[in-house]
Amino acid sequence: MFLDFTKLDPREAYGWMADSITPRPIAWVSTISPEGRTNLAPFSFFNGITGNPPTLMFSAVNLRDGTKKDTVRNIEATGQFVVNLVSHALAEKMNACAALLPYGESEFDAFGIAQAVSERVKPPRVAEAPVSFECTLHTILPIGEGAGAANVVFGRIVAAHVTDGVLGVDGEIDPALLDTVGRLGGDNYATTRDRFDLRRPDRPVKF
Repeated sequence: MFLDFTKLDPREAYGWMADSITPRPIAWVSTISPEGRTNLAPFSFFNGITGNPPTLMFSAVNLRDGTKKDTVRNIEATGQFVVNLVSHALAEKMNACAALLPYGESEFDAFGIAQAVSERVKPPRVAEAPVSFECTLHTILPIGEGAGAANVVFGRIVAAHVTDGVLGVDGEIDPALLDTVGRLGGDNYATTRDRFDLRRPDRPVKF
């Protein structure tokens, strides 16, 4: 099958991308409006960028009417946000936050999600998240215009909260304990429970 993406409808192109670029980690992003109203929304076009300086990104596709999502509006106004990772135990609550609520209505309150105070930024974090990254805005890069277009948010990580329960005996994160989920196509998700190891060829073998 050959797909000419220059001729595909944007929604069709998005569908092929979402179904094939898998699994995708999920950024459960918490923000706050200038008036102090919290927001919590999931985004699966998300990843780390670099450790120098520590930076991550996520992409927020515009609403169907072409307007920006509440998350982007809040970050533009405050310059701060928190990226919470999603464990399998939190998957249903994360999914509930994909619902479109009126601007200013808090997903924390609507779906009974416990929040915790952040240390370096104003938006709260998800209290039960295995890892939360407190971020300040680096830049927002708009890609395209109108419905289906997106705003790519780059954030500087200024602090992180790592639950002790996901740390192994060596003090590092144990993937089995982290138990994060990834987005597949449609309504499908995957866990990180099925894993295998491959040693990079440029790393020395431990004896």
